[in-house]
Amino acid sequence: MSEILESSRTQKLNLQLQTLGPFFRITARSLVTDRELGKAEGLIRMWFGKGNILHLDSIKLQRETLGMEKSIFGLGLYIGAVAIRHGYDSGCETAQLLAINDSDLYHSKLIRFYTRLGFKPVYEVTGSSVGDITHMLVWGGVGTRMDASVEELMIKWCKRFKKTSK
Repeated sequence: MSEILESSRTQKLNLQLQTLGPFFRITARSLVTDRELGKAEGLIRMWFGKGNILHLDSIKLQRETLGMEKSIFGLGLYIGAVAIRHGYDSGCETAQLLAINDSDLYHSKLIRFYTRLGFKPVYEVTGSSVGDITHMLVWGGVGTRMDASVEELMIKWCKRFKKTSK
């Protein structure tokens, strides 16, 4: 976690993790303007037979991040890295999220984004079956439920936050 936070400061970002019981919130603020640039929220769910699951409920990035040197992918990666590290520290083996389907274009972009990060589609929540009701209550909408191994995500992205010697 310390490497993620240190690396974020070199990008003029201040990342903060707040927890209350199983719930968490990560906020990214500009070290230059002190404005909030993005946030993520979720919780650690205990699931019988599967252990703890990192439930990534939402990530919201401000429009002003479009003009940043770092892309939204970069900011999203920083926020996501803090969430994944928190999940790892909380004993989670799996991370879950829903790529919400508000529009076909945006949905396909979310699927590509989360796939690049290391998530895999596991279930389409369409609202057309009784089985979807639980998913819609948990996730708040329709879309593609995606899972990833917390350990695999950490291995894939840890190099991004390591100091490089000159």
